[in-house]
Amino acid sequence: MNRTTAREIAMHMVFEMTFTGTPAAELLERELTEESFALRAETEPLYAEYPDGDNSAYITRVVAGVEKHSAELEEYISRYAKGWRLNRIDRVAAAILRVCLFEILYMPDVPTGAAINEAVEIAKGYVDEDVVKFINGILGSFVREKFPERED
Repeated sequence: MNRTTAREIAMHMVFEMTFTGTPAAELLERELTEESFALRAETEPLYAEYPDGDNSAYITRVVAGVEKHSAELEEYISRYAKGWRLNRIDRVAAAILRVCLFEILYMPDVPTGAAINEAVEIAKGYVDEDVVKFINGILGSFVREKFPERED
C-alpha cells in the first residue's frame, strides 16, 4: 500500500467519524484490522491491501489527530470557505479538508504541496469539479495566509 491509498483510507475514516460521531479510538480499533479490510475489499478495491506498519501508523495519526484538533480544523475551514457555513459544505469535501489541514499543520514530514495535490486528486474521485476547485481554493488561501514562507 502506498501513502496515497493510506491517505484516502484515512479520509474515509475521518468521514465516518464525523458523520457518525464514533470516537477515533473506537473506529480505528474496529476498522484498522485485517478482517475489516478483507470484508471491505469485497466491494471496495481501495481496501485490497492491508496497510503495513508505516501506513497503519499514518492512518492512526491522521484519524486521531483530526479528532483531537477538530475544533481548530473546523475553524480554519469556516474561515477560508468564505460565504459557506461548515454544515453546508459537502461532507466528503469537509473530510478531505480536515485530513489535508491536519497534515499541513501537524505533519512537517509531509510537504505542503504534496498534501494539497493529494487532497485535490482524492477529491476528483468523489466530488464534482466545482467542489474540487472549492477545496483547492480553501487550501491555497489557507497556506498563502498562514504559511507564506512555504513554497513547496
